[in-house]
Amino acid sequence: MFLIGLTGNIGTGKSTVARQLAELGAEVVDADLVYRDLIEPDQAGWRAVVELFGPGILAPDRRVDRRRLGEIVFRDAEALSRLERATHPLVVERIAQLLATARPRIAVHEAIKLIESGAAESCDEVWVVVAPRDRQVERLVQTRGLSPEDAALRVDSQPPQEDKIARADVVLHNDGDLGALREQVSQHWRRVERNLRRSTEGGREDSSLRSG
Repeated sequence: MFLIGLTGNIGTGKSTVARQLAELGAEVVDADLVYRDLIEPDQAGWRAVVELFGPGILAPDRRVDRRRLGEIVFRDAEALSRLERATHPLVVERIAQLLATARPRIAVHEAIKLIESGAAESCDEVWVVVAPRDRQVERLVQTRGLSPEDAALRVDSQPPQEDKIARADVVLHNDGDLGALREQVSQHWRRVERNLRRSTEGGREDSSLRSG
């Protein structure tokens, strides 16, 4: 299995890239969806969240009130750090289990905190999606129904995109032109497939498109 780690700050469009990779044939596992499953009532992540923030973080149906949780952690860096320390290992372990069961030829671990969680160390390549700040804010307003102020707060609460770029094998630039983004993804996909064929045949790896 060739494992691509896909990451990027909030609102950069990494989910769009993940969909494009899925269309090309990759097995994509979204860490955010795994996290949501893990914080369902009585799951390990749910217990961790309740232990950290108390039963007041729960809605009447006992599910974690994700909006309320977001309001807390995106305004308090230490609270966010505690949440991540408690839940990241659970997410990474669950994704490893899913991929070990599926055993795809090419897999994608999509996670906003891929690098920070340590999951990048298990990836064959790290792909980072970047975008201008105004585009990030605009996407959050359009797709999540946030106010511009709340969207900006979430964007600015994250580490600089340059931190992820420094760890990247591939950088995908997403300024809103989906055609251009798709072409970048397709080029790197073709490179990965060529390399897999060559490794099977004992040939040389093609690194000409790395850090695109």
